[in-house]
Amino acid sequence: MANGEILTAEQERQLRQPIDEYVGKIQKEIDELREHGTAEVIEYQNLIESVKRDKTLSKGEKEYEIKEFEAKLNQAKAVEAQNKDKVAKLIADAEGYLKENFEKLYYNAVKESCEAEKAKALEDHKQRLAQLEKEHKEALAGMSDQVEIKEENYVHKNRISNEKLELEKEKQRIKDRKHDALTYKYHLIDLLRLSDFTFAEEMAQKWENYKYTFNRRTFLLQNGLYIAIILIFIALCVITPIKKGTPLLTYNNVLNILQQASPRMFLALGVAGLILLTGTDLSVGRMVGMGMTAATIIMHQGVNTGSVFGHIFDFTNIPVVGRVILALVVCIVLCTVFTSIAGFFTAKFKMHPFISTMANMLVIFGLVTYATKGVSFGSIEATIPNMIIPKVNGFPTIILWALAAIVIVWFIWNKTTFGKNLYAVGGNPEAAAVSGISVFAVTLGAFVMAGILYGFGSWLECARMVGSGSAAYGQGWDMDAIAACVVGGVSFTGGIGKISGVVTGVCIFTALTYSLTILGIDTNLQFVFSGIIILIAVTLDCLKYVQKK
Repeated sequence: MANGEILTAEQERQLRQPIDEYVGKIQKEIDELREHGTAEVIEYQNLIESVKRDKTLSKGEKEYEIKEFEAKLNQAKAVEAQNKDKVAKLIADAEGYLKENFEKLYYNAVKESCEAEKAKALEDHKQRLAQLEKEHKEALAGMSDQVEIKEENYVHKNRISNEKLELEKEKQRIKDRKHDALTYKYHLIDLLRLSDFTFAEEMAQKWENYKYTFNRRTFLLQNGLYIAIILIFIALCVITPIKKGTPLLTYNNVLNILQQASPRMFLALGVAGLILLTGTDLSVGRMVGMGMTAATIIMHQGVNTGSVFGHIFDFTNIPVVGRVILALVVCIVLCTVFTSIAGFFTAKFKMHPFISTMANMLVIFGLVTYATKGVSFGSIEATIPNMIIPKVNGFPTIILWALAAIVIVWFIWNKTTFGKNLYAVGGNPEAAAVSGISVFAVTLGAFVMAGILYGFGSWLECARMVGSGSAAYGQGWDMDAIAACVVGGVSFTGGIGKISGVVTGVCIFTALTYSLTILGIDTNLQFVFSGIIILIAVTLDCLKYVQKK
């Protein structure tokens, strides 16, 4: 083929003919060898599985039929083993030929043809645009009425849009042709090997399919925010050594970021389940304050100096291990009770979670502040943090608690009926109800799970901070948790989100806050950064939703 020549469909078929003939001949031999071997092995395996699932047959009938099929299966396996080396040799021959000749005889010519077609399509497009512009000017030259001019401008604009649409269609047709030519090789290998591709071949196909389906707009909608945050973080990594004389990305700093992120991970995972149901939770920060206060009181070093409703608690007579467990149970129970209340009103009365959780936030803060007079309860027993979250060779094991939570919640979301129902209710509650799913139970379950996670998170935060529980602790954590979920791709439109996204969101926000703190950026300005990130994240999420509609 001459350079720049555009192939017709017939010319392309002729280029591919030698390949089809050579590989087709080998494929025919392989099929003959497989006829009473591999083909029958697959057939009898399917028949045996079918008999096992057949509920109309008695146990004796099943055993009889399976025994017969297994005898024939063994015969087929013997033939398959006998022909294995011959088949492997033929496959190697065909693959060797494809490797040597596919691109040289066929694909490179199609590729060049597609490039030539694309160039011609662009040139034709420019010529048609020029012609449309010429016709438009000629039409306007003979008009004086403003209404006619306005209508002509409108028609011209539509013609330009249609012309651009035609160009995109032509580009897609050329792209399809090139893609089909490349994947034809894998089609032949698929027939030869019965879909048994090597790892390299699978990766090559995935890469080709990714390039084929790649859309710049979709890519930027899905990853634009992450790209922007990565660029900001790179800038911070460059600025920090200049301004502070110390690198940002050190082993200790990374561990500190993960350590700070670990308790917040529990909170974000809890909120994520509610956002999945098109809800939210404004009481997370107050839950943390309540849990921290309760845990500090129970695990306090000595008799508590502060009182609760005028009563001073003393848990020193309980062994330290017992106090640790009791603190965890109390944190979980308190948080779960309040999330269940919000969940009940949301599920029963269709109350928006914004209202039910805002009420929770006010009630919790008011009760804890009134009960404790707003005082901080000091530190917990010095031995407790080393019991719960010891550092092993400098590694903070609180990270392992977060990893365990991630794995458990991922399993619940992806491998249980409750998780599947959660996505179904979040995506379309009416359709879920019609299909037999209890929307009330799923909604309440999501709030209960959130409460358990909040309880764990506040308990771990108490151990990390060695106490210091007060009603004011955790202020703003609800916004951090919600923001982490939104940045991580958990959509407020419902039914969309992944655990990996939540983890990414928490790590991004914690790393950003940590970096800005090291640089000495004012805390108030950090809120500005967070607000901008949330606004961009939700905007991108809304754009994705609009695009789907």
